[in-house]
Amino acid sequence: MKRRKFIQNASLSTLGIAVGTSVFASGMKTSISEEKNLKNETSGFPMVIATWNVNDSTAEAWRVLKEGGTSIDAIEKGCMIEEANAEGQSVGLGGLPDRDGNVTLDACIMNKEGDYGAVVYLQNIMHPISVARKVMEDTPHVILAGKGAEQFAYSEGFKKVDLLTEKSKKAWEAWKKTSQYKPIINIENHDTIGMLAIDENGDISGGCTTSGLAYKMAGRVGDSPIIGSGLFIDNEIGGATATGLGEEVLKTVGSFLIVELMRQGKTPQQACEEAIGRIIKKTPNFKDFQVGYIAVNKKGETGYYAIHDGFWVTKYQNDKNENFASDFYDKK
Repeated sequence: MKRRKFIQNASLSTLGIAVGTSVFASGMKTSISEEKNLKNETSGFPMVIATWNVNDSTAEAWRVLKEGGTSIDAIEKGCMIEEANAEGQSVGLGGLPDRDGNVTLDACIMNKEGDYGAVVYLQNIMHPISVARKVMEDTPHVILAGKGAEQFAYSEGFKKVDLLTEKSKKAWEAWKKTSQYKPIINIENHDTIGMLAIDENGDISGGCTTSGLAYKMAGRVGDSPIIGSGLFIDNEIGGATATGLGEEVLKTVGSFLIVELMRQGKTPQQACEEAIGRIIKKTPNFKDFQVGYIAVNKKGETGYYAIHDGFWVTKYQNDKNENFASDFYDKK
């Protein structure tokens, strides 16, 4: 399964923040953990987990961790691998453009102290995850956008790069012939690389990087760079990150919700399932889009869950770099 096989709703509606009542409390049948008594038997650290089949990225993050590096260093280096992968068409170089033909990037990073940095609508820079880290560490701000983010990157020594590859340009030109926006579940269109890591000291960091929704309206920003939605880390509890239709993740503040559920005693798997359940409960047309979550707790236990089939994760733990198909809600 290719990691890009993810899709989203046809409408780009106004974004809102609204956390709903738990579907589990309402009696809706969703908890796979409860039905099948599934347990994540693997724990321990160092470890790294990421959305999609990104073995090269997790291998680089693992290398940093095994050499005694910090979790924040592992996140940056791991995400950079995928950002430089022109074949991926969803992160960094070669990302599919917006409707005007511009490749625009969103990314965020969060460390063990709860510090956070993000860039939104960034153009002409290959490694937005690194710029986001610079925002976090070298400025008094947490988010820089558009031309301001781009100018900041240049001031920090980043080079201007034409991100629109010939492959992505041809795909965009083919799309323009109809300019139809009728997404179908698990047809290549859009996805995000989210990564969580725990170093040998037990400290957790996370990152999220994407070129966003293919052929989106100019200026659109999804959940990936927004803390609490695309990513959230609490070093006392754990971390979570999301992929899929950002509009729906934003409306339920999904990653923050998962960490808070783990704080209440749920396993990472149970927390991911409930976060998906919140979306299903509040959105009758959930069959039209996809969302997936991954999570890790302080013990190094992980969880992952999606609305539909087709979501994969990569985990490097106990010297094994493995891909796993995620369980999902909509069994049809």
